[in-house]
Amino acid sequence: MDIAGKVALVTGAGSGIGRASAVRLAREGASVVAVDVNEAGARETVAQIEAAGGRAAGVRADVTREEDVRAMVAFAEDTFSGLDILHNNAGVITGPPRWPDTEPERWMRMLDVNLRGVILGTQLAIPAMRKRGGGAIVNTASLAGIGYGFPPNPVYAATKGGVVLFTASLAPLRDEANIRVNCVCPGVVETPMLTRASEATSDAERDATMERLRALPMLQPEEIADAVISLIRDDSLAGRALMVRNGFAPELYRAPEAPRPA
Repeated sequence: MDIAGKVALVTGAGSGIGRASAVRLAREGASVVAVDVNEAGARETVAQIEAAGGRAAGVRADVTREEDVRAMVAFAEDTFSGLDILHNNAGVITGPPRWPDTEPERWMRMLDVNLRGVILGTQLAIPAMRKRGGGAIVNTASLAGIGYGFPPNPVYAATKGGVVLFTASLAPLRDEANIRVNCVCPGVVETPMLTRASEATSDAERDATMERLRALPMLQPEEIADAVISLIRDDSLAGRALMVRNGFAPELYRAPEAPRPA
């Protein structure tokens, strides 16, 4: 897909990966709707885009609320006359205390944002993209969702594994509606969420984790934005997961082959 002239909507665009993705999409020539539950963060992203000469508008939305998601899609259509690209990026982590001591309502909220929000956003964006003859959707998953796991927060890993399998299951949309759905699976990225994740561990675990992180070339949000752009541009990809690992070039994940009948 040629991004120039398209309309893109990015959730969780108020900071981190979402902001980097929104800024990069605008730089590529898209009109961008920056969505975040933190309205001030979305406004700051819009200000950065406009300061660089891009087109953007911001809107507050909670991706777990159907009425909010419908409204953000309608906002994109009303403001920029359609929707071609969706980056389902909004995500949260519970923070301390570590599971299983995390209060159930907190990890259920994480399930809602990280998985149900992706499903809802995708479902409600598809009709708008059909009006335009197709589109591209990128979901933010994680290496934690493709076999790496995340012992400090197994529910987080479960949400991201769900995003990977949800994405893979939507591969037929490319032939049915010219809508390609893929996901990006980052490793350790220097974002505010990384700080919150480390707070969920004990002092000893946190020290050990930070020691390992110091040995890694920390990923920056802009590197993940680059991966998002590559998934949008490559018309051959549908239902795929792109791994962005610390210290390695991005690489498509190869899912295990299904067993063949004897």
